[in-house]
Amino acid sequence: MSQSLKTFSPIDGSLYVERPYTSSQSIQQMLAAAKEAQDTWKNTSVRDRAIILSNCVENFASKKDVIVDELARQMGRPVKFGAGEVNGFVERASHMISIAEESLASIKIPQKEGFTRYINREPLGVVFTIAPWNFPYMTAVNSIVPALMAGNAVILKHATQTHLCGERMVESFVEAGLPKDLFQVVVASHQSAAEIIQSNQVEYVCFTGSVPGGTAIEKAALGRFIGVGLELGGKDPAYVRSDADLTSAAENLVDGAMFNSGQSCCGIERIYVHTDVYREFVDAFVDTVNSYVLGSPLEAETTLGPMVNTTAADFVRRQVLDAVGAGARALIDPSHFPADKPGTPYLAPQVVVDVTHEMRLMTEESFGPVVGIMEVSSDEEAIALMNDSEFGLTASVWTEDVDAAIRIGDQVETGTWFMNRCDYLDPALAWTGVKNSGRGCTLSSVGYESLTRPKSYHLKTAG
Repeated sequence: MSQSLKTFSPIDGSLYVERPYTSSQSIQQMLAAAKEAQDTWKNTSVRDRAIILSNCVENFASKKDVIVDELARQMGRPVKFGAGEVNGFVERASHMISIAEESLASIKIPQKEGFTRYINREPLGVVFTIAPWNFPYMTAVNSIVPALMAGNAVILKHATQTHLCGERMVESFVEAGLPKDLFQVVVASHQSAAEIIQSNQVEYVCFTGSVPGGTAIEKAALGRFIGVGLELGGKDPAYVRSDADLTSAAENLVDGAMFNSGQSCCGIERIYVHTDVYREFVDAFVDTVNSYVLGSPLEAETTLGPMVNTTAADFVRRQVLDAVGAGARALIDPSHFPADKPGTPYLAPQVVVDVTHEMRLMTEESFGPVVGIMEVSSDEEAIALMNDSEFGLTASVWTEDVDAAIRIGDQVETGTWFMNRCDYLDPALAWTGVKNSGRGCTLSSVGYESLTRPKSYHLKTAG
């Protein structure tokens, strides 16, 4: 095994970041230092924590220009869109800070003569966050800032592809006054990460990644009796009803499918369209996809950058070829995107029709700039197809009928149900999934529940 972490840029395959792995001895020292820092931090008032962390977030945002460039070089996000990652980080962090005092307040119990009773929310200790590369700041913040606000310390292991993002966060927070050792980044292999989970110094694990990765996390935590939050894969569907605003639906669903080169756990990967508007919708969708520009993420005009690596791009290429071989039709001519080059991460977007659920493209997570579109004849058919998946992260309906949207949403197996929007996390709402999309919750007041433990006070008063 390599003795160092290496990040190769998808732009040209060059080595961009290299760091030696943190030794086992140093990891133990980090964990001990984190616990010591947390012992003091937990006694800091929520209000004072909010002041410090607000300064941390502000300092992080001030580095936007540097962060945008680093994102492009690490994982291919076009510079045109890089600022959105910083803005999303700030939005989520600021909301979780703003609701912390109320969310973490003691739970009052109705009075009972002769007794004082209440439930406190106490911090867990050290939280271990394992963050992914595809939205390296916006996913990490979901657990990091709430964990710190709740009085915990945080050890962060960032993905190999975006390790520099972890360093940038820690640097920004420490510069802004966060106590030393309270938030640290570790350079860890999969084995080292498992050893951290198995140590008796970590009280909660927050993981965002693949289903196999989530399985490995659960195995590592087996017998520890600690909390594990898992945000895993998705094959998120959309349903376009006959009464939808087709122009808006096409524009927003293309964005939901193609943003970040489709590398989003809650990106749109399959679309079901009512037969009455099917042809019109598909035409509008294809026209919008063809307006995208594939190229270097460092170029201002680029709206679609490379995928994270050639392996990921080839996986999507094979899904499309398999579908076409089984009778589907690919509607996008790759020659319209001159930067598309087989054997590289540069992959033209694709729209595939005449698909069925017998095809991998409609059931297996693609995580790339491709979407399958199916024609349906009723709400009931659309519901059945949306639920025909091992995943359940988000789903959306496009309609002018709110009552119908709610009725359909009540029957769809998903963590978040959208009407006339998609691929967005509102930090005031619980971010959660069902089935193989994972378990647990981040964001909203509910997100604080997994980062604290209840402690009951049952006091019998004199006399």
